[in-house]
Amino acid sequence: GPDFARQRLLGPPTMSSIGTGYDLSASTFSPVGRVFQVEYASKAIENSGTVIALRGKDGVVFAAENLVTSKLHEPRSTQRTFTVGKHIGIAVAGWIADGNMLVSEAQGEARNYLRNYGTDISAKYLNERISGLMHQYTLYGGARPAGACLMISSYNEREGPSLYMSEPSGVSWGYYGCAMGKGKQGAQSEIEKLKLKDLPVSQLVKEAARIIYMVHDTVKDKDFELELSWVGAVTNGKHERVPQSVFDEAEAYAKQALEESDDEA
Repeated sequence: GPDFARQRLLGPPTMSSIGTGYDLSASTFSPVGRVFQVEYASKAIENSGTVIALRGKDGVVFAAENLVTSKLHEPRSTQRTFTVGKHIGIAVAGWIADGNMLVSEAQGEARNYLRNYGTDISAKYLNERISGLMHQYTLYGGARPAGACLMISSYNEREGPSLYMSEPSGVSWGYYGCAMGKGKQGAQSEIEKLKLKDLPVSQLVKEAARIIYMVHDTVKDKDFELELSWVGAVTNGKHERVPQSVFDEAEAYAKQALEESDDEA
């Protein structure tokens, strides 16, 4: 059949980095132990707008590059940052629809936890629940992995700031700073230059805006809307969009930094 002919053309499947039949289902391992559908889900995230999270000494900042694909879209009609309960922030990189589904699951988890235990769910536990759910989507033939990454943040005075990220494979880690999307590589190298542990969110919000402006590809993607949110001592542990005055200041800082780097170049 055609599959056999294709296989002969491509050589033995173990040598090939494309799936050759092993990429049709998330429940199939390739002979070298890869699950291609999970890898492809990560590729989908790499083609979306950049999202970064920075954990400083007194909170966590999210910054997102919302790509504007049409002039007819209403401003701020898409969002990549969400609030769970009042105290947890979630940022979505990748497919927004998949992210929305995971966020609404997270909101359900938080509600159930509050009802059952009479106290707010922690970011650490919520992250475990959501990464567990994402892992479920890599186990069954009838489902596909989520094409989204979730960054989960919180702050309280006892434990300080926390930041986690769950990937389509179900793997999750705790982070000081993380980046996902088109500008992941550039953003990560910029994040690594920052002394995150020493910086307050008032400074981080400017650095986050600067990094998003820096990695934005002005050739391929003309327009974008910057989205900034934070959770920390400054917000009394609530996750919220940054106030307009803080946003304007951060955006001005980012544009100035971009102009200065262009002048040097």
